[in-house]
Amino acid sequence: MTSRPATLTTRSAWHDVPRLQVRRFAAIAMAEAPALAEEILSEIRREYPHLPEVLDESGEPMALIGIRRAIEVFVQHLEHSDHSAGRPTVPPGVFQEFGRGEGLGGRSLDSLQAIYRMGVRLAWRRFAEIGQRVEIPPPAMYELVDAGYEYLDGLVDQSVRGYAEAAARQAGERLRLQRRLMELLLAEHHRGDPAEALTERAARIGWPLPGKVAVGVLLRPAREAVAPAVGQGVLLDMEYEQPRMVVPEPDAAGRPELLHRALTGWAGAIGPPVPLADAAKSLRWAEAAVRLMERDLLPAGGVLYCTEHTEALVLLQPEELIDDLALRCLAPLTHCGPTHRRRLAETLLAWLETRGGAPEVAARLGVHPQTVRYRLRQIRELWGAGIDDPDRRFELELVLRAQRLRGTLGELRGRR
Repeated sequence: MTSRPATLTTRSAWHDVPRLQVRRFAAIAMAEAPALAEEILSEIRREYPHLPEVLDESGEPMALIGIRRAIEVFVQHLEHSDHSAGRPTVPPGVFQEFGRGEGLGGRSLDSLQAIYRMGVRLAWRRFAEIGQRVEIPPPAMYELVDAGYEYLDGLVDQSVRGYAEAAARQAGERLRLQRRLMELLLAEHHRGDPAEALTERAARIGWPLPGKVAVGVLLRPAREAVAPAVGQGVLLDMEYEQPRMVVPEPDAAGRPELLHRALTGWAGAIGPPVPLADAAKSLRWAEAAVRLMERDLLPAGGVLYCTEHTEALVLLQPEELIDDLALRCLAPLTHCGPTHRRRLAETLLAWLETRGGAPEVAARLGVHPQTVRYRLRQIRELWGAGIDDPDRRFELELVLRAQRLRGTLGELRGRR
């Protein structure tokens, strides 16, 4: 709300009103304060019938106490001010509580400010009548109007402070409850009935339980990066070194586009869609993908989807097992030089993938078919009849694909 200009503190019209008249005005206004407060509250209830009623310990409405107290403080200031009718001190506490109530009730401050303005109008009408009775000059009464609206600004400031406190508290509480929900969702093992606990925790933050979820792991673009605006339905926990998120119904219309926009500038991985009860599995794949990204074995420029990199995740994950299998499967290449070993491995993989003859393999490798025929003869000499065994061919293709993904085609890791 825009503040009205402060009333000058030098020789104001209110200051020139004889003190006897001021005391008479204050005495009448103070005597009528309880009735005026009742009138204001009655009008507020008529205009805003759905506002909640909060009672104090004695059963009296807090709103009535606040209105009455605000009137009394204002009138006392008018009576005892040495300079002007302006700059009254706002009573603390009650109006901050009103602001907190609006925040906790999920309402905006607009209605509260409208209520305050209504109260000032009604109070001014009563003060104008009292002013006529004790013959306060019009210029002094106009000054009183400015003082009233300045006072209103102070009340609004108190309410805004309370509203902000409530909003911060609510946000903190929601984050705490959301974190507890995510902990339960992503736990590998559960005690008791996880479905019942999950339903209860989700209900506390108003999160509809989805049929499927995908779990993401993010890499911060900077230490103090602001949380991405992933949308209200996506659970996000920024407390981890690598933030986690749970995406409900990841294949729903518009969801991928929303995430793409929200995660611009971020890197990380989103695990495969899984049933809600299997969220921990999606997390495992996302974590595995991030580890490969950090080793430059997967693209690291943005947020990738594990379902688009299944081959790499399957073949690069069991590193020790693949290396051990490579030592056994590629043992015939042991006595070849590094360059010759790599060329034979490339030719063998192309042959296994195409299941074609020399022309098809040559086209894939970009070499002459005669070169391929020479290499294939060498391959048959090295592996013998075992090269025609389906299981052996499968193992060879598995190993060679994994090596190609790593950029180590033909290498014999662990060889002494």
